[in-house]
Amino acid sequence: MPTIFSRIVAGEIPSYKVAEDEKHFAFLDINPVAAGHVLVIPKQEVDYIFDLNDDDYLALQLFAKRVAEAIKQALPCKRVGVAVMGMEVPHTHIHLIPINEEADMNFFKEKASLSVEEMTEIATKISQNIANQHSEVY
Repeated sequence: MPTIFSRIVAGEIPSYKVAEDEKHFAFLDINPVAAGHVLVIPKQEVDYIFDLNDDDYLALQLFAKRVAEAIKQALPCKRVGVAVMGMEVPHTHIHLIPINEEADMNFFKEKASLSVEEMTEIATKISQNIANQHSEVY
């Protein structure tokens, strides 16, 4: 049975997509730690990030880097925090979270509550910044 993330990639479940290429997909987390919290996944279903072969692992990290750069341009933050836990969905995913201090990466605090309009606006800003990057366009 496909994971919820595979179903999002297939368009069976709606998402706030911010970037996509032939091997990767990035979308806003619907239970964000902070506004602009993005999940970056390989389209290939692999449960544990370190089970990816080296080429796929490096490609995923480079894709995540481009998304992180776009998040930083789109939203006011000092850094984009990175977390890989992967316990809640058996599909490799990287959390990218705009942060101003380390406490902003607390996954156990109350989640941000954003409207559809706010989520759409954030996704659009990040997507536009990715499209404006100098390397290949998504």
